Amino acid sequence: MTGEPLVNAELLGAAASSAPQPGDVPRLVDLPQAIQPGVALVIQGVRRSGKSTLMRQLVDHYRLGHDRCLLMNFEDPRLSQRLETATLDQLVAAWRERHPAPTPLTFLFDEIQWIPGWERWLRVQLDRGEHRFVISGSNAQLLGGELGTVLTGRHMTVEVQPFSLAEARGLVPNIALVDHLHHGGFPAPLRLVQQQLNRDADRLLQTYFGDIVTRDVRERVGARSARPVLQVAQMAYESAGSELSYRRVAAAAGLSVDTAKAYLTACQDAYLLYRCPYFAWSERKRMSRNAKFYPVDTGLRRMAVIRGGDDRGKALECATFLALRRRFNEVCYWRGGGPGQGEVDFVVQAGERLVPVQVTWDALQERHERALRAFFETFPMAAEPVVVTAKSFEESVAEV
Repeated sequence: MTGEPLVNAELLGAAASSAPQPGDVPRLVDLPQAIQPGVALVIQGVRRSGKSTLMRQLVDHYRLGHDRCLLMNFEDPRLSQRLETATLDQLVAAWRERHPAPTPLTFLFDEIQWIPGWERWLRVQLDRGEHRFVISGSNAQLLGGELGTVLTGRHMTVEVQPFSLAEARGLVPNIALVDHLHHGGFPAPLRLVQQQLNRDADRLLQTYFGDIVTRDVRERVGARSARPVLQVAQMAYESAGSELSYRRVAAAAGLSVDTAKAYLTACQDAYLLYRCPYFAWSERKRMSRNAKFYPVDTGLRRMAVIRGGDDRGKALECATFLALRRRFNEVCYWRGGGPGQGEVDFVVQAGERLVPVQVTWDALQERHERALRAFFETFPMAAEPVVVTAKSFEESVAEV
């Protein structure tokens, strides 16, 4: 017992400041009205997208009081030998010892997925209802498997992407859409762009892509080599906006179909990719068509794709998908079954409205209009289409 205060003091010494940092850009995300002691707030998103920054911003947003909030990042090297639930117990006990008044404290645990068994530990804490918990992770499985059953009804989720155009302008004022499409929205590379260190920004994006593939994708699937995993991820990025079959990926990478599917699923779990399924009211019809995949960031795609990564039309389509993904749980595409009927880039359900969205750099072409006519023949009650162009990007996406 005599060593316990020293252990607690050492652990608390690894805590990060919950105060806003100079240059922090306010995140434009849809937050719940409050954080309740019995319901955890889960922040998910790709590595380096700004989850830790959002955590700090939550303290002021909810007026939690910086002196009563403990922010810990479990990727901190000082905690590498203490990634166990006993450490969580010690942190809660030590922080309560510093704040003995019987009012809720707030614990913000960043990258908590590195602690085995944390899900059941958190369930016990939430059942007690004594404190508020905000947790984050770079893996979509944070809400799957164990957590999905252990914390049923005990969590709310906020998804964080790299900066949108509006958020990017908080860091690089007046950045043009074409530049945003080129550089993407990861905060740290954008800070280098702000300093006109564009080559360094590109190198950092390359590092991000490699880190996500090796740390968040390869480790999840247990691949012996990173090369086939990298090949699958690059192929998905190159094919962004096109239907992609598991068989095609498997053949190109020299893998079995099941392995190719597992790799693509792991890329989604790491938020490297988003899946865009075919739209139909029938689940059987939806499952009978290949999905499309979109990258989490246009700048990351440019650096990961071997050729054609800076295609501005494709980048605009990717950015439109991401903007819709921020607002809707599911974004689909539609393609007519007849010859020449074409494709509607995106379909979303906005309340009771079914809204088709077409993306083009300048103006609709005949193939776009032909696809829309076929769509309305199939779904005559759908809402008027939204057309997204480079000039109308922000206004058009907001109309959906």
